[in-house]
Amino acid sequence: MSFSPPRKPAEYAESELLKAILDGTFPVNSTLPSERDLSDQLGVTRPTLREALQRLARDGWLDIQQGKSTRVRDYWQEGSLATLSALATSPHHQSPDFVAYLLEIRLLLAPTYARQAVQRASSEIAAFLKGSEELNRDPAAFAAFDWELHHTLTSCAENPIFQLLLNGFQEIYAEMGRNYFSFEECRAESRKFYNQLLASTESADLNAVESLMRRTMQGSLDLWRKLGGGS
Repeated sequence: MSFSPPRKPAEYAESELLKAILDGTFPVNSTLPSERDLSDQLGVTRPTLREALQRLARDGWLDIQQGKSTRVRDYWQEGSLATLSALATSPHHQSPDFVAYLLEIRLLLAPTYARQAVQRASSEIAAFLKGSEELNRDPAAFAAFDWELHHTLTSCAENPIFQLLLNGFQEIYAEMGRNYFSFEECRAESRKFYNQLLASTESADLNAVESLMRRTMQGSLDLWRKLGGGS
């Protein structure tokens, strides 16, 4: 048996404050209580609280200005990639369309990073895709394979920012994937996609790779909406 080490006080305070922002205890554009009140409520020292507040400000959640009350930012308008990553790991605080929004972003990015990856590492991509033949009907196995495919593509792409963006969504990708691949129609479409991508990769047809990826990502988005977004 293994145990998780206890969180440091600043990490605890940061986590609790983030939950309070996301659940509306501290709504957008509201001001936080005084440091004295907050530190008492959280059971941490004021220096520890300040560290947590600075972390949240760094990641786009809070606006801290000398001599003014700390304001909760409108994180959709004023946030950052760190904000988006936190939302991705907080499924209970996402809008109903959050996953569809992410799939739209993947639709925009995937054709480019797939083309770059095949151009630079076609043998590696082809070797990975051949593993799809071993997939069974298990939704979790499909979700894991699909994640590893996009992880491999982004890691082989010329632009390293693609992988940084993808890494922020690993947790929600797994959850979304299990829902998506619980439908036989989705598994069948993905099997076809993996085979077609393998053929295009082995022939090094970059235009075909890019076009296939665009069609498939649009198809995934359409299927997600058709199936009710996994609800």
